[in-house]
Amino acid sequence: MDAYALGLGLGTQDRDGNWLDVFFPSPVITPPSSLAACFGELSSDKTLSRDDLQALANECEASGHGELASLARKIGDSDQPAVAVCLKDDVAPDTVPAAYLKLHLLSHRLVKPQETALQGVFGVLPNVAWTNRGAIALGELAERQLDARLRGEVLEVSCVDKFPKMTNYVVPTGVRIAHTARVRLGAYVGEGTTVMHEGFINFNAGTMGPGMIEGRVSAGVLVGADSDLGGGSSTMGTLSGGGNIIISVGKQCLIGANAGIGIPLGDRCIVESGLYVTSGTKVTMLDAGGAVTETLAARNLQGMSDLLFRRNSLSGAVECLTNKTSVQLNAELHAND
Repeated sequence: MDAYALGLGLGTQDRDGNWLDVFFPSPVITPPSSLAACFGELSSDKTLSRDDLQALANECEASGHGELASLARKIGDSDQPAVAVCLKDDVAPDTVPAAYLKLHLLSHRLVKPQETALQGVFGVLPNVAWTNRGAIALGELAERQLDARLRGEVLEVSCVDKFPKMTNYVVPTGVRIAHTARVRLGAYVGEGTTVMHEGFINFNAGTMGPGMIEGRVSAGVLVGADSDLGGGSSTMGTLSGGGNIIISVGKQCLIGANAGIGIPLGDRCIVESGLYVTSGTKVTMLDAGGAVTETLAARNLQGMSDLLFRRNSLSGAVECLTNKTSVQLNAELHAND
């Protein structure tokens, strides 16, 4: 039996048995057929009983997959709702557990942004109150808040959103994240990445690492190695006007503070602080001597390397010239061991 991905997880349900979230400690991409066969016809929306988990553990052990067998037994000893998901193909998720498995694949670095189908994920995921007591359905929140107060406690609601923060599910190796709420589950955070307090990484987006993120990495955007997004900078995502163009940042690039891009950048590009370059921005091209060669729309420069975008301080025109200065990141600042 062939499969695209699978995972065994436990999560949270509302009073009606609807899934709010699922935690997959060890998701598997392209599992061996012998492991996929153990999951059989288990539904990705069915809550597993202890008998189900014991049977799954026995099958995994018999087929030589002791790690999954051990996990199934551990989960079977818990009172938390459990689910097994086996995706035969890479298709858009149609259940909450399937959506959470795909988000885990990204944050576990098993797939990169834009490499797994996530169409319609917003419609699948419920809007949830994320609290110090875990995920709570919004319709049950007021009662839970009152119950906490009656016990002399405060139910802390950190956010109300469809996506939780990544670090409550996955903490990738070799990263620093100053403000964990600003990295969503489904972010791909590469080895050596530092996300400062104002940095943000959305789901299905991320960094190859190493790199410094003090700006916004929007949905669908992948930032190449040794690149730096300055404070307040922005990348136009596939959810916010990027159209059919997939925005990306190449290797050794610098997007200055409060700058932004709406086109893909090649390697070793620089965007001056405060300058936002969209696909329709009119750009004056300069030769090595500073003479104007032509004026064109920025979309014609997408994906090209060694470009420096700046605004002429006298005329206000956006200019572009060849940049031969690569960005050198501070090795000490990016040592995340």
